[in-house]
Amino acid sequence: MAKTSSVEKNNMRRRLSAQKAEKRKRLKAIASDLKRPAEERFAARIKLAEMPRNSSPVRIRNRCELTGRARGYYRKLRMCRNQLRDLASQGLIPGMTKSSW
Repeated sequence: MAKTSSVEKNNMRRRLSAQKAEKRKRLKAIASDLKRPAEERFAARIKLAEMPRNSSPVRIRNRCELTGRARGYYRKLRMCRNQLRDLASQGLIPGMTKSSW
């Protein structure tokens, strides 16, 4: 089980990223548009740099929905390998069984 603070920090990053996504997208479009004057593009880059770091989607860490574990994460199922194995062994995931021989 991951530390609660790590999970909460990551959840805060998700919320902040969702809130600032539109503004970040607009500023990036201005900064990369070569038809605009250099001063305007530079100002957009400055504003982008002044935004909170945690509003960037790159800082979000994929974590297991059940335990908060960051390693061994399956994106499609949104859980870690350990929980996937446990749930498969219990028969709680349709169509998946743990192999045994």
